[in-house]
Amino acid sequence: MIKKGKKYIGEILVEKGLVTYEQLQSVIEEQMKNKQFLGEMFVKKGIISEDNLLEVLAEQFNLDFVRLKDMPIDWEVAKRFSISLITEHKCIPISMDDDTVTIAITNPLNAWGLGLAEKEAAPRKVKIVLAKASDVDKAIEAFRQYSVRSMMNKWRKK
Repeated sequence: MIKKGKKYIGEILVEKGLVTYEQLQSVIEEQMKNKQFLGEMFVKKGIISEDNLLEVLAEQFNLDFVRLKDMPIDWEVAKRFSISLITEHKCIPISMDDDTVTIAITNPLNAWGLGLAEKEAAPRKVKIVLAKASDVDKAIEAFRQYSVRSMMNKWRKK
């Protein structure tokens, strides 16, 4: 599982100069009422970008932040994993070697999805990277198209 760093997301945002201490206090007060994730609230308010949030989360959880649109995804690796892991938990297996499967996620707190990813990857270890939700959604759609094309090619060969 992913281990959270010692700093809170708000601390990192202020240290990086992405939000002011006053903005942080205001959003924390609002967060207590509506129970949303702090980082998501900053993004929804337009105070920080989704990229800013993911870079800070990557730092907080000691993960890499990747841009899926700029990297190749090995769809044959993805096909080894359950549709549920990919579409419901938004965990995209992107590459694999003898020891490790690299999986892109949008939420490092998705314990259910991460547990399922570790179970399905066994005996390999899982390397988690963070990606933008829009990139993961596009990757899921590309995976669906790849899966349909693969099935059609198998049927044509029969």
